[in-house]
Amino acid sequence: MSFLAQISEPTLLLNEQIARANIRRMAEKAKRQNVRLRPHFKTHQSRQVGEWFKEEGVTAITVSSVKMAQYFVRHGWSDITIAFPLNRRQLLQLAELAQQINLGVTVTSADDVVFLREQLSVPVNIWVKADTGYGRTGIKTEDTAVLDAVLQELAQTPQHTFLGFLAHAGHTYKARGKNAIADIHTQTLAKMQALKERYAAAWPGLQLSVGDTPSCSVMEDFSGIEEIRPGNFVFYDLMQYKIGSCRLEDIAVAMACPVVALHPDRHEVILYGGAVHLSKDALREPDRVPLFGLVVPLTETGWGAPLPDTTLVSLSQEHGVVRTSPELFSQFKVGDLVGVLPVHSCLTADLMKGYTTLQGEMLEHLSGV
Repeated sequence: MSFLAQISEPTLLLNEQIARANIRRMAEKAKRQNVRLRPHFKTHQSRQVGEWFKEEGVTAITVSSVKMAQYFVRHGWSDITIAFPLNRRQLLQLAELAQQINLGVTVTSADDVVFLREQLSVPVNIWVKADTGYGRTGIKTEDTAVLDAVLQELAQTPQHTFLGFLAHAGHTYKARGKNAIADIHTQTLAKMQALKERYAAAWPGLQLSVGDTPSCSVMEDFSGIEEIRPGNFVFYDLMQYKIGSCRLEDIAVAMACPVVALHPDRHEVILYGGAVHLSKDALREPDRVPLFGLVVPLTETGWGAPLPDTTLVSLSQEHGVVRTSPELFSQFKVGDLVGVLPVHSCLTADLMKGYTTLQGEMLEHLSGV
């Protein structure tokens, strides 16, 4: 019996060949540009997928939580940066991690540095979060008075190592096309390089780390940057395709969903696959119905191109509503299995808590352990 025939509920399929190609392409770019690739593992959160990175020479990783760091320490990773603002309530866990591995933490204020100096005796590496325009968190690169105060405290904190400035240009997610990505990337590089110029005399080993998937996928110039931290690129998704970061053929995951009902009067197909599987992230364009996913035909070796005029237009908790053309509607049958390319693979993977490869192998996800 084929592995597709055994699927009876929403199942996240992972094309290992595509994911490995995505990893290899980014690793080769990092080598060409002479930057360290410290990939963000928050997208896949899987020990097995992590091994694919090791095979491409990756030895250092980024995570978004202490729990994620603990998980990957258990699976052999010893150089980990937590690229999320310091959570002071997890001091004991941070101390335990720092005793085991080369641990990087992220600070957003001078008070954070004081806290680490006074409360954490085990050495850690410190990154200062720089805001280059995203506006989510971090210190604005032009706010030099605040940055000066942070570095003054770092100078008085010899037990910890100040590595440099870390940024995430998340505003590239609002970009559409290579030129728009390039504009943001150029601005990010300029702002980060200005920080190095301002502080390099006092801190000659100061490093710069950037990490959004659109820029790391599309751009080739990383002048002055020591490290890149993309994450979503391992799987990509429809959001990245819309931005211009990847091709549809680079998307490495698809949700297998059973067809459970048909509505000929409105040419709608009801899937077992809703918000608890795919999340409610959508691509929203002015005057257009929100897009929650594209439907693809499934085969034993993967999936084909998206069906024309066929989109996932609505999600409730367990239901997915697909609207298609009269011509294609007749091809759907109750009991069929179709694939859905997700809008946001990170959230989809987290919700599904695991993967099934095209060979039928089950791969774990941190949230399912």
